[in-house]
Amino acid sequence: MRSLRTVYRLGVKEVFSLLRDPVLMGLILYTFTFAIYTVANGVQTEVRNAAVAVADEDRSALSRRIAGAFLAPQFKPPAALDPAAVDAAMDAGAYSFVLDIPPRFEADLLAGRAPVIQLNVDATAMTLAGNGARYIGAIVEAETAAFLARETAQAARLTIRAKYNVNLDGGWFMAMNQLVNNLTILAMILGGAAVIREREHGTIEHLLVMPVSAAQIVLAKIWANGMVIVLAASLSLRLVAGGVIGVPVAGPPGLFAFGAAIYVFAVISMGVMLSTVATSMPQFGLLSIPVFVVMNLLSGGVTPIESMPPALQTAVQALPSTHFVAFSQSVLFRDAGLTVVWPQLLAMAALGAAFFALALGRFKAALSAAQ
Repeated sequence: MRSLRTVYRLGVKEVFSLLRDPVLMGLILYTFTFAIYTVANGVQTEVRNAAVAVADEDRSALSRRIAGAFLAPQFKPPAALDPAAVDAAMDAGAYSFVLDIPPRFEADLLAGRAPVIQLNVDATAMTLAGNGARYIGAIVEAETAAFLARETAQAARLTIRAKYNVNLDGGWFMAMNQLVNNLTILAMILGGAAVIREREHGTIEHLLVMPVSAAQIVLAKIWANGMVIVLAASLSLRLVAGGVIGVPVAGPPGLFAFGAAIYVFAVISMGVMLSTVATSMPQFGLLSIPVFVVMNLLSGGVTPIESMPPALQTAVQALPSTHFVAFSQSVLFRDAGLTVVWPQLLAMAALGAAFFALALGRFKAALSAAQ
């Protein structure tokens, strides 16, 4: 009990030290408010207001029907383009897509032939190019099938119904993914700053003469900074993502907060471990950036784990962010309960314990070198 009281009092001191740091408090406020809102509303993964042109060499009812199917908000009103001007328009970047309908397209189709439509795509914007090409292909197929009245001739039809995010709004996913990413980088920064701040303010010598152990110091820094981060993330989930942006949270926020607390324990331990290598905040920032980038890109939030090479799929299991992204998506998107996400929670706890042991060993060595 005496040891727990010591950890508690050291943690309270850490909280007050954090509250008196305007830079870190401003970073926390920005990270869980404006940073999430701007990414959710500014980064688009679906087709929005794409510039499209149609080079109609057929001038038939079907070609006009296809051209009229490009509707807002996915596309701007399609422009009529001369076939000889297609290459120049694409080189100038005037249009993202140019659909070239060949002569006698409708006649060949009615005669049972297989005419080909050419879609020119400006692939410099990769996400728009990939999604837009598939979307335009679906439009052409649907309008052609409707024109020929063959849509009911299929023996089976695939109907897709989205249970969550019915309109497939990419902003919902971006808001949640950004919340997870910001939680990661903030936990790492606060964990490292908690140690480096003691060194820069000269209070590390005070701790050396106090009857406290290295484990108590590290645990105090973890629970104090972790409590602030989890509280800020929970408020951001409810007020910013759920309130301002309007993202519905499918699962229980309490379970998300519990999993976030375990994850923050692991990431702050990583931050403390990195802070024992760096001697100043600039060095710590340079050291933590590649670690965060790797955790962000390989966690499964940006690129699905299944799309990675098999060896890399195995290697990323050593990252706590991989399990936290899977946990967050299951809880926030699919309303998964504890019986579903317990493997991710167990993996994060095990990795957190390993990083804590490494951080504690490094911190003890740093304290011994300072004496």
